[in-house]
Amino acid sequence: MDRIIRCITSDGSLMAAAIDSSTIVDTAQRIHGTSAVGTAALGRLLTAASVMGAMLKVNGATVTLRINGGGPLGTVTAIADSRGYCRGYVEHPQVELPLKPNGKLDVSGAVGTDGRLVVIRDMGSGEPYTGQIEIVSGEIAEDITSYYAISEQIPTVCALGVLVDKEDHRVLLAGGLLLQVLPGADDAAISRLEQNVEKLEPVTTMLAKGMSIEEICRTALAGFEMEILDEYKIGYACNCSRERVVRAISALPKNEILTLADEKTGYAEAKCQYCGKTYRFTSEELQEIAAQASRD
Repeated sequence: MDRIIRCITSDGSLMAAAIDSSTIVDTAQRIHGTSAVGTAALGRLLTAASVMGAMLKVNGATVTLRINGGGPLGTVTAIADSRGYCRGYVEHPQVELPLKPNGKLDVSGAVGTDGRLVVIRDMGSGEPYTGQIEIVSGEIAEDITSYYAISEQIPTVCALGVLVDKEDHRVLLAGGLLLQVLPGADDAAISRLEQNVEKLEPVTTMLAKGMSIEEICRTALAGFEMEILDEYKIGYACNCSRERVVRAISALPKNEILTLADEKTGYAEAKCQYCGKTYRFTSEELQEIAAQASRD
């Protein structure tokens, strides 16, 4: 199972969160059948959502990340809870693009750069908070960095990586690192962090070297005393259920509910866009749902 850790410097000036999300992204690839570039885009967004969800600290709270830059992938969505468990989907999962001249996947080209990154925080009570920014690069990590700077005024560095086998699209490694400057940080601490960031290797390179997420945080915070605040075991998890689907069907007009069943098979199917699970309803069950909805 994948993990997240969150660390802070002993002087309280800097925070670092690191994640190994390899299994999460591999699970997403198998569920959605994503292309190599689709896996990279969805995997990066899932990784970011997992870290941001684990920072909410309120049971039942969720964060939703949605990005659409007008590229061929369409909308890419990731949702995570306060334990870091996440799920997501991409609108057009099998899009293929040529590699960049440097041999890397063209995530920016697939996501696009003419659109918005939307972040929705739902704490479980009151109205959810929604923040959004114009997409900076479509590479996702830079867009997350920009979101924190513009919407929350928190100096942040975000690094996300997904290493995919370009032949069979199998996920080899995935992970991320989030660094934030906390209130009260002095110029010396900020300068030292900037020097560390300049020397950092890509997250997947560090993971490929066998570095643990603890070692990745210590490398990012070199020169500081570091304390681990918390650690989470995380995974890909969907909260869909037959009951949720029934509630969604019940919201439809009665006449529409009664026409959902296929004339040939005699039943209707609803498929979860996050996990691919299919729920089947017979004509008789649909009639019962419509009758109950009318009574309610």
